[in-house]
Amino acid sequence: METSDRPVWRKSSYSDNNGGACVEVAAINRGVLVRDSKDKLGPALRFEGQAWIAFLARLKH
Repeated sequence: METSDRPVWRKSSYSDNNGGACVEVAAINRGVLVRDSKDKLGPALRFEGQAWIAFLARLKH
């Protein structure tokens, strides 16, 4: 993922186009933002690098 002052959002490949589970992620300086793609102006979760890695590892179990 690219990092910049403005996040470049990418939709999860697991999201569907029928209003289902839609998640987007964006790389930022030393971390990742996660948001609901249906609410682009809503809140985003911010994960620091190691926390993001731990989060992804936990999802795989």
